[in-house]
Amino acid sequence: MRRLKQGAALAVATVAALAGTLATGSPAMAASSPIGACGGGSYHEIDRHDLGKATVYLLYNGTTNCVVTWKDSRNSTFVNAVIRTTGNWIEDPGNFSTYAGPVKLSAKGKCIQWGGDYGSTQYTSPLEHCG
Repeated sequence: MRRLKQGAALAVATVAALAGTLATGSPAMAASSPIGACGGGSYHEIDRHDLGKATVYLLYNGTTNCVVTWKDSRNSTFVNAVIRTTGNWIEDPGNFSTYAGPVKLSAKGKCIQWGGDYGSTQYTSPLEHCG
């Protein structure tokens, strides 16, 4: 009986160790599109701006605005995604390989400013998409 308990305890410990490895050992998957980066579902594109080798996308799901700066190819060039309303500025700058963002903001009844960067190329919209 004692041997059975030891075997069961060893089996439980092994399963727990494997579960921990699986939970922490696999990297998060990058999104495959700007809509996917925002969370998919009901997000749809309402605007975009070309930065040459990247595109800044403004998406909306009926409640929340989402901005993603999507690179044309994987690289280490600096990229940023920005969204703001009066008194609220959110950005995601870095040397990301595929895209910057998502940056999200609910702005019911307000105008937003949105934009992004790719290397030294920058875009910031005027205050627009009010609603």
